Amino acid sequence: MKKLIALCSLCGILLSVAHAQQKITPAKAGVTYGKTVNKENAISVKTLENSFKKDSTFSGKIEGEVVDVCKKKGCFITLKREGDQEPIMVRFTDYAYFVPADIIGKTVVVEGKAKVKETSVEWQKHYAEDKGKSAAEIAKITKPKKDISVVADGILVVN
Repeated sequence: MKKLIALCSLCGILLSVAHAQQKITPAKAGVTYGKTVNKENAISVKTLENSFKKDSTFSGKIEGEVVDVCKKKGCFITLKREGDQEPIMVRFTDYAYFVPADIIGKTVVVEGKAKVKETSVEWQKHYAEDKGKSAAEIAKITKPKKDISVVADGILVVN
């Protein structure tokens, strides 16, 4: 009987998690995900890039355009950079929230911590898979890379 109760409890938890993930609010101006964020004092992606010439970390708000999102469950986004540079990876603190696929193309303000870090081949392949890249594209990932990474406590959709 105790096993049956434990199994039912586990099923209930899994169903509630699945149900909660289905209720992600569409990305419209003013919607926030995670911690409530406002636009005040947000810096541009370009300003963030330039700040790393002086310091190795940044805490605060960054405004940018979303160019990609995790296709599996919305557990990360990437922000556009100038030229042909790789977009900036933005993950969410403790995977505490997710974002919808319709956030691509939106301008957002993310609040959190940014730093230059090295991403292993394994994690690059994981992110590429979550972005829906082909097996051939994933196979081309063979070296770790250093780049800007952000862990965001919250996101505000600006427009």
